[in-house]
Amino acid sequence: MKTNLTIQIKRLAYAVCIGMFLVVLNGALVTKTESGLGCGTDWPLCNGKFVPAYTIESMVEYSHRAVTGVVGLMVLAVFVMVWRHMKEKRDAFMYASSILFFTIVQAIMGALAVVYTQNAAVMALHFGFSLLAFASSFLLAAAMRRYAGELDESAQLGTKPPSSNASHAFVTETFRYGIWLTLLYTYIVVYLGAFVRHTESSGGCMGWPLCNGEVIPDLSGGTLIVFMHRVAALLLFILVAWVAHIAYHHYKHIPEIRSCGVWSLVLCAGQVLSGALVVFTITDENLLLFSSLLHTVFICGQFSLLCHMSIRAWQWRDQRQGIPSDSSKQHVI
Repeated sequence: MKTNLTIQIKRLAYAVCIGMFLVVLNGALVTKTESGLGCGTDWPLCNGKFVPAYTIESMVEYSHRAVTGVVGLMVLAVFVMVWRHMKEKRDAFMYASSILFFTIVQAIMGALAVVYTQNAAVMALHFGFSLLAFASSFLLAAAMRRYAGELDESAQLGTKPPSSNASHAFVTETFRYGIWLTLLYTYIVVYLGAFVRHTESSGGCMGWPLCNGEVIPDLSGGTLIVFMHRVAALLLFILVAWVAHIAYHHYKHIPEIRSCGVWSLVLCAGQVLSGALVVFTITDENLLLFSSLLHTVFICGQFSLLCHMSIRAWQWRDQRQGIPSDSSKQHVI
């Protein structure tokens, strides 16, 4: 019974994760097509109607609201199920609560953006909350996958599910802080990117990797905003490369940390290259839309994976319940 219920919650968590991903992509589509006021200043109705008249802008905005509404109900459902049946799993309950909280916040901010004019800084924060909601759903899906796997393994072996603290694997304090610092800095870089988008400053730096043909361009207006984002992205890539290097070479005894480090670097590289693609396609609306959405996909993947890596590194901290052997302490940073 417990196994079946866990599998059901896992499947719902997967559905919520996919749904939140669509919400983020749909929100990016609204921004890139400038459809934010496609429903006028009405909310939750669209131009005073439940089903609006067909225009590209109104349908893009209306579909975003519809998807968000459906996913919101799914978020509420998974929260209730985790709260009722898996409250003892503190991490799963925290993730479910976070999804619900950030979904409510982003919905309120979206409604306020429609009814009242918001500045670019606030709108960029709206994307940030959407990203946090998706990352929380990713964490819940990963946790439920792990718990379902433990129950399945215990059912086959006829033993009690293993405790997550019983492992001798551990992650050092220095590396844990390094991962958390990288995660925080990633969020700052993402916010800068969203700020570039909402201030319509993408054309401030033509060309890549140079900015308007210069290493350091005239730092004013949109050029300054884009240049700051590029420099921040370069530093982020270096930081993620460091995390990946440490994870790959010094945490072979924890395959999950190792693979997270490698994939974080791959996704970060994709984020950088798709950002360059945005620059190269800026004169073609259709290609620009594709490259912008692709950039958003890499952002979601990299940030969520770093969130997962941060949480797992914290769960694998050096504890009395799982003090590592001397051999596992060697060559660890």
